[in-house]
Formats: sequence, structure tokens, C-alpha cells
Amino acid sequence: MRKFTQLNSVVMPLDRANVDTDAIIPKQFLKSINRAGFGPNAFDEWRYLDHGEPGMDNSQRPLNMDFVLNQPRFQGAQILLARENFGCGSSREHAPWALEDYGFRVIIAPSFADIFFNNCFKNGLLPIRLDAEKVDTLFKSIAAQDDFKLTVDLENQRIALPDGTVYAFEVDAFRKHCLLNGLDDIGLTLQHVAEIQAFEAKRHAAQPWLVA
Repeated sequence: MRKFTQLNSVVMPLDRANVDTDAIIPKQFLKSINRAGFGPNAFDEWRYLDHGEPGMDNSQRPLNMDFVLNQPRFQGAQILLARENFGCGSSREHAPWALEDYGFRVIIAPSFADIFFNNCFKNGLLPIRLDAEKVDTLFKSIAAQDDFKLTVDLENQRIALPDGTVYAFEVDAFRKHCLLNGLDDIGLTLQHVAEIQAFEAKRHAAQPWLVA
């Protein structure tokens, strides 16, 4: 998992509440369990004018230019701004996979669905809860300024606006440690390889009949 420390990026404003996981990555793309390759199909039904299926050449599909992700000024955005209850619906882990594979590193919203919120941390995304008034201010700022960017500093738990305004945010200490060090569940386990090997060697010596 990639480490996350600090990020300065354009912000993509998705001005919708209750964005569910089927909107983030539609059900037909759930056949694969490979974490990579879902980015081109993030927000597929809003992003394209046709119906998407696995294996299609997305570069040849007609784009919906009214959808914010396709607008030129938001290309390369690594921060996604949304309204309340982002990531609701089914608990598919493919949703954070698709967002991360597209290039997003941070999602800011007033609230998130619990399972989606937890899955984000496990896949290198930083979901930030910010009160609705501040989120609304960010939407208005993006609309008013073409080159609007935010700086997100995980170590100090701060979001810096271009005008010098700073918003603090909360994050669980353990999840913060994992993101700062790029540790997913497998990475955490691998920190204890020596202890695991020692335990297995001791078990094998004491109970050799258990080893095939």
C-alpha cells in the first residue's frame, strides 16, 4: 500500500449526497478480484453515455461531458469532495479500489457509510469527515476559482485552503499510523514475520505430526 503523508491537489467536486457503491463501481465489474484496473470504470454510468461491461475499450466509449469527472479543469484531481453519506449501499471493496486506481488519495465529505469508510483506510485512501458548512464552503470556493487546490497534511491533520484558512480533521491514531507507513493488513502482519517463523518452528518441533 502506498504511504500517505501530504498532498496538494486539484479537487473534484461531486455535488451529490448518498453516492452509493454501485454508482462508484457498477455491479458488472465485480467479477474480478484483482485490485488493479478498475479506475477507467469508476463512476461508469455517470461518466460514459453508453453501458459499460468488463473488457470494453474505454478509450473508444462516448464520454458524458456534463459529468464533473470528465471536465478538463478537474483532470488529475486526487481529492474528491462530496456530500453526506458517501459510499452507502453494498459493502463492495471494489469501490475504494476503483477510486484509488483512478488516482484519488483523499475523499472529503460530511459523512460516510461505515463499511466504505473502513475499506478506504485498508486500501490507501484517506476519508476525511468535515462538517457540512465547511464542505459547502469548499464547493463554493471551487466554483469561484478555476485553479482551486487543497493541501492535505495527514501528520498534522490539517487541510489548508489557498487563502490561508486551515481546517483540522480527526483521524484514528492507528489508521493514521498505517497510512503514514503504507501498511495494509498484510503489511501489518509482515512486521511480525520473525515471531511467526519462531512460533511455527517451535510448533513443528513439538508436534511434527501436524505438518504434512
